[in-house]
Amino acid sequence: MEDVDALESERRGLIGLAYRLLGTVADAEDAVQETYVRWYRMTGEERAAIRNPGAWLTRVASRVCLDMLGSARARRESYVGEWLPEPVPGESAIAASAPLDPLDRVTLDDSVSTALLVVLESLTPAERVAFVLHDVFGVPFAEIAEAVGRTPDAARQLASQARRRVRERRAGAATREEHDAVARAFADATTTGDLSALVALLDPDVVLRADGGGLVSAARRPVLGADRVARFLLGLPHLLPEAQVEPTVTADGLAFLVTVDGRADSVMTLEVAVGRVTGVYIVRNPHKLTLWR
Repeated sequence: MEDVDALESERRGLIGLAYRLLGTVADAEDAVQETYVRWYRMTGEERAAIRNPGAWLTRVASRVCLDMLGSARARRESYVGEWLPEPVPGESAIAASAPLDPLDRVTLDDSVSTALLVVLESLTPAERVAFVLHDVFGVPFAEIAEAVGRTPDAARQLASQARRRVRERRAGAATREEHDAVARAFADATTTGDLSALVALLDPDVVLRADGGGLVSAARRPVLGADRVARFLLGLPHLLPEAQVEPTVTADGLAFLVTVDGRADSVMTLEVAVGRVTGVYIVRNPHKLTLWR
């Protein structure tokens, strides 16, 4: 007889894996649901022949996500404005869920940071799957090869390519302590409306991206440069005068939750490198704030 409880105990880890591959909780849940459908679609004899159901579920979930990543790129071509990954609270189970002990290359909390997920969006689907499975979840390359339909050596090469691109894009990334110190100074400057202080905290090439999904107002194109980003940020209180801004913890470190009448309106996270803010990410799409309600 199947141990249904044991099978279901894998679900949280699978959602954590799928989220890192797809970038939103809803897509992750859909991928995991499809994985279980495929399990129960097999005959009892077929399921009994599988020695390690957890490994099978991980492999199939990765394949499902690989297919979804391909179609997601086509869907995002018609997405209204900028697409950003869904931010998750620091205490979310997604930030800690993993079926295996991670390697020391990428910690579990950092692997769900907006800054890293944005970089992962630049990878090919196969590179992303290989990188997340190996560098975050410690899955052997022989199993990764089955998930991506390549040889183990090719899977190893995919992960290596992805790792190199991640390191290049995140060179000089701040430690958590450095990030939070800059974030606190950033909050002080925006609260007091000190334009010069805010500009000084921003990298000259800082980029601000906002995701409203066409459902709420948000900058449809990236805002570029320290002066423009600073003026944009200082203008936000005039657009939402009733909003309350609260510091909160995310995988990126100290971030800011904006609420209106007690309802989550947006989450702002920062990317910090060499003592300055290099990226500002504002998610307003209500479909991506479900964990903040």
